[in-house]
Amino acid sequence: MRGVTPARGLVLIDGVQVPRERAVVSVYDRGFLYGDSVFEVIRTYGGNPFGLEEHVARLHRSASKIAMDLPWSEEALTAEILGAVREAGFAESYVRVIVTRGVGQLGLDPDLAGEPTRVVMVHPLTLPPVAAYRDGVGVLVVESMRATDGTTAEGAKSSNYLANLLALREAKLHGAYEPLFVDRRADVALDDAEVLEGGTSNVFAIFLTGEAGEPGEGAEGGRRLLVTPPERRILGGITRRHVLAAAPGAGFEVRIEPITLRRFRGADELFLTSTVRELVPVVRLIGTDTHVVGSGRPGEATRELHKAFRALVGASGLPLPWERPG
Repeated sequence: MRGVTPARGLVLIDGVQVPRERAVVSVYDRGFLYGDSVFEVIRTYGGNPFGLEEHVARLHRSASKIAMDLPWSEEALTAEILGAVREAGFAESYVRVIVTRGVGQLGLDPDLAGEPTRVVMVHPLTLPPVAAYRDGVGVLVVESMRATDGTTAEGAKSSNYLANLLALREAKLHGAYEPLFVDRRADVALDDAEVLEGGTSNVFAIFLTGEAGEPGEGAEGGRRLLVTPPERRILGGITRRHVLAAAPGAGFEVRIEPITLRRFRGADELFLTSTVRELVPVVRLIGTDTHVVGSGRPGEATRELHKAFRALVGASGLPLPWERPG
């Protein structure tokens, strides 16, 4: 658009800093042609990239899952990202790292590609609206196949996000914040579908007094149970991993196991997690009808766990999302 000044940001392409307005890749790059790429999103706390080594390791695992050989080490990429964050100089940064299979002749055959293309983008961190944390959000239940479902690339953080993009558009049309992907066999009811993940997030359920009908659980037990789906069909989030690590110390019993939509609806509290958003409370499930979660407001257990997560990652001194002005 004419007259638009590009927002501040730093871009490296194959290790070379370029002005944002000239930050381009070839139209013959396979990331552009076929979505043949992997990526990571990293944020900072106090200017320090959170979970950087974990993100870089996952990027390399994702590349391996799509049979892409990377000619640099994890240590070299980590150093490059740290240097880019320092050079950008923002108080807090949003970092996006994209690796494509590279430029090559037209054709699906991966062997047509040359060397991988590496892009590192650093921008000022922009957080979700305060209302998402103060009031909670709604999610739209969606049955959909993602590009990597049922393939050897399942669980890779691939840039082929068309199914997620369309599901997010549909969610917004229904007044929802995020789609919630479920997997349903043709012979089962929707309530028996398996909950997977959000469009760009992992999901959790909290049962404050256990679940009736299970041994040792119930109102008299007073247990706080945290349940999240296993990584078999989902992207194993870095924030998800740290929430699971923080939960026992905050008084939660943790279970990583399949969860049906019926059981998910019965939770006292629900929330989703991602790198930038941390923990966002879910207060409505939208489908053929709208189901209100718990009291319809963000729950105290979710907020306690959010505080425990912040403490674990060394960010307890920063304002909590629902305490920010706005």
